[in-house]
Amino acid sequence: MKNLIFPLALTILFTSCGGGDDKKSENEKNESSTETVDITKNPDYQKGLGLIAKSDCLTCHKVDEMLTGPSYRDVANKYAAMSDTIITHLAGKIIKGGSGVWGEIAMTPHPTLSQEDAEAMVKYVLLLKK
Repeated sequence: MKNLIFPLALTILFTSCGGGDDKKSENEKNESSTETVDITKNPDYQKGLGLIAKSDCLTCHKVDEMLTGPSYRDVANKYAAMSDTIITHLAGKIIKGGSGVWGEIAMTPHPTLSQEDAEAMVKYVLLLKK
């Protein structure tokens, strides 16, 4: 009986003392992966939103609904996985206008916007990806 109790006690001791840190760090990893990031604190979000609010963009676009043009979320979902060069390309389309990508209705040009401001607007839109 003693031969059975001693190994059993050692097994209980080792299993109760070890492995706790691994489980804790695994739980922390799971918690951090499910946390959502507050994009409204991002300076690109704030700057782009401010510029869009001052422009006529909201006449044709909404965040989650298609109006005359696509929703910002649809644009973000389509382009967010592309390289950083897409920011320059889309900013150019905002400034020069364009058509054909989202349908027949052309986006009006915004030639008074600077490249920097148009890029800030694009960065804001790309942050809306779900």
